Amino acid sequence: MTAFSSVETAVEALKAGALDYLIKPLDFDRLQETLEKALAHTRETGAELPSASAAQFGMIGSSPAMQHLLNEIAMVAPSDATVLIHGDSGTGKELVARALHACSARSDKPLVTLNCAALNESLLESELFGHEKGAFTGADKRREGRFVEADGGTLFLDEIGDISPLMQVRLLRAIQEREVQRVGSNQTISVDVRLIAATHRDLAEEVSAGRFRQDLYYRLNVVAIEMPSLRQRREDIPLLADHFLRRFAERNRKAVKGFTPQAMDLLIHYDWPGNIRELENAIERAVVLLTGEYISERELPLAIAATPIKTEYSGEIQPLVDVEKEVILAALEKTGGNKTEAARQLGITRKTLLAKLSR
Repeated sequence: MTAFSSVETAVEALKAGALDYLIKPLDFDRLQETLEKALAHTRETGAELPSASAAQFGMIGSSPAMQHLLNEIAMVAPSDATVLIHGDSGTGKELVARALHACSARSDKPLVTLNCAALNESLLESELFGHEKGAFTGADKRREGRFVEADGGTLFLDEIGDISPLMQVRLLRAIQEREVQRVGSNQTISVDVRLIAATHRDLAEEVSAGRFRQDLYYRLNVVAIEMPSLRQRREDIPLLADHFLRRFAERNRKAVKGFTPQAMDLLIHYDWPGNIRELENAIERAVVLLTGEYISERELPLAIAATPIKTEYSGEIQPLVDVEKEVILAALEKTGGNKTEAARQLGITRKTLLAKLSR
């Protein structure tokens, strides 16, 4: 992308491996076509998010919905495109933002995060753009804003759909001009950031209702990533439950062996309105309350324990190691016996997969 057009520079860029050559001011239809071409190229070259990266960010699962999400991250991460992540609360939007940053060319630069819903308009303005000393009561020294802190790296703005009309205008200007002004200053500061935004709101509906600026929506929605809810990926619940069980068992110094079959069925059949965050909290509670070796329905929150299930139970307790082995064998069958691919889809390393199989 350049403001200066010449045949020589275009040829040099394409020889160096560029897929296209864009001239400023940008034609957004052309930009969209270029991004789609880049994503198609990435698909053809077989790019994927390494299993180690997925596991590192807590992105665990082998369901089709999870694999689609991981493939999207792998395709989008290398670009500098603005990303809008949409999904219900608790689905892991910040995990996706962290993975996008870690797998990008900006990974050695800062990832700066801010929850826009947690601050009122004046505080949000100061947090985003910074302020001068004396700009308002309590501003006893100059402060750099999040845009400046993220210079060269990535800025993740969570709950972007909650910002006020005035902040929408200021944010739009910062994105368009790639520069910001501290509160109380007329000086502009150039910034180079990749912007990732997230929201639980349907911004297209917010635009139609007049609550969100259409031009800002288009600026944010260059690449859209849709987060699956936990009930859309129920087959991942045993893996996630095991992940959280191990974490909280270690943290609370308890020798927990696993779940009773009925407890696991309750976890799988519950609808999880709070998604992964609710599952995490439920497992932590169960581990804290547990006095035996296996988590049963008694340790689960009432809303989960009351979930109707049609399955009949033998009453036998299935050891956690057996549950893990069943999941791993299913993954191996799905991948035609490819252990490396099975490990990637399960969000674990090949070494861990082999160790679990040998038990």
